[in-house]
Amino acid sequence: MATPTAEDMEKKLHTELAVSPVDEAEPEKTSNPRGILATIRYYEEYLDRKMGIESHSLDRVHPENRDSPSPVVMGLMWASATMNISCFSTGFLGNEFGLSLGQTIPIVIFSTLLGAAVTGWCATMGPGTGLRQVAISRYSLGFYPSSIIALLNVIEQLGWASVNCITGGLALSAVSDGRVSIAVGVVIIACVSLLFSFIGLRGVLLYEKYAWIMFFIIFMIIYGEAAHRANLAAPPTVTGMTASGNVLSLISVVYGSSASWSSIVSDFYVHYPVNTSKTKIFLYTTLGITIPTCIGMLLGACISSALDTNPEWAAAYENGIGEILKTIIYPSGFAKFLLVLLVLSGIGVNCIAIYSGALSAQLFAAPFAKVPRVIWSILVFGGILALGIAGRDHLLDVLENFLSLLGYWNTSFFVILFIEHYYFREGSLANYDLDAWNTPSKMPVGYAGLTAFLCGAAGWIVGMVETYYVGALAAKIGADGGDIANELALVFTAVSYLPLRTLELKYIGR
Repeated sequence: MATPTAEDMEKKLHTELAVSPVDEAEPEKTSNPRGILATIRYYEEYLDRKMGIESHSLDRVHPENRDSPSPVVMGLMWASATMNISCFSTGFLGNEFGLSLGQTIPIVIFSTLLGAAVTGWCATMGPGTGLRQVAISRYSLGFYPSSIIALLNVIEQLGWASVNCITGGLALSAVSDGRVSIAVGVVIIACVSLLFSFIGLRGVLLYEKYAWIMFFIIFMIIYGEAAHRANLAAPPTVTGMTASGNVLSLISVVYGSSASWSSIVSDFYVHYPVNTSKTKIFLYTTLGITIPTCIGMLLGACISSALDTNPEWAAAYENGIGEILKTIIYPSGFAKFLLVLLVLSGIGVNCIAIYSGALSAQLFAAPFAKVPRVIWSILVFGGILALGIAGRDHLLDVLENFLSLLGYWNTSFFVILFIEHYYFREGSLANYDLDAWNTPSKMPVGYAGLTAFLCGAAGWIVGMVETYYVGALAAKIGADGGDIANELALVFTAVSYLPLRTLELKYIGR
């Protein structure tokens, strides 16, 4: 009997690690999967095929297997995901930082555009590769270090969904005149979101394609009833270096809100044709995030500017975002109706969060890929529920801290992918072995990517401003500190990745 060669053993290992190919035939009904996970996965894939939802969602989607949605969905899906109560609530942070409405408006617009542009660039990798964003990161960060991105992605989606559950819970509590507690509202939103998440990518895209219309109309109604009371004359309550620091902190929060999609955006673009215009992808995605996000945040900023001159609004705001919306919208019955509809905006973004969170969990490690998506979705749901209930009484604190943290690591993530693509791979997907995405021996080892990411993390630590911690450098900017973590992350990551990746290629060869 011949002794297997090292090459044969390596091929066998790669086969075991690889996820089933996209074009794998439907399993026979007579097959007998062994083990509970295999059985669940078998029936999950069977139902996916029968219902026309999606199967083998981890795999690279080859060009011949793509069922392309309309390109306009690239913009519309983000409109549905970002025009919601959470973005509206984030608009109140300018006032919380002591900034005037005149200062807050340009910060919101330009910071949102900057963060959305980061996501827009990452989106251009999706159609060309047919890979999910975490899988794409393996070509720069390395196969195993990219698991860090998968883990952070799961945490990010848990956070996003919990924020939306909190805002939805506040809305439901307001609609019920307090008879439904915020905690119960959080549970309701989370449960409905979980059910919606089972419809798969095609179902999510179909919902997001049309849902934005309803949310846009609702926000325009609120603008009509409230925007004329915005107080542009009110001066900022902070000056000097403290004002500068608070401006930097607000930039960080708003930028993080839009940049946070960069680590999952390609998950939703894998079914588009390979030759889809990168310019079109970038513009649809960037504007699809920027415009609706600004609609929500600027409305929140306008209303928050009037709190000092409108005691009724101020009193309602003390009881939560839902109460102030119910107070602003007239008449009362109509207000409750619109609030119920706005709850659906949170459910839409939660579908995205649960879907991508489950995918990232499967991409964390080869054994995790064997766990069916439905189980990961349920586990993500459990995390969302716990975080939502725990943070239900501290919405603005959650937003301020969470959104800033999202920006930090997504900045490092973007810088590494950007440099790898344009400097080391000459901006061409022809320099990527796309069929090797799940083969560790053909991916970078990850010394450069991991070290550069950790260097970026050092920048976060010294430059961040959070409720629980202010970095050493950030603390030197005004009384409250100024958040410069994103700027430091960009510089630290770029300066370290270029030479380290050069050395990695020279001495390791991949």
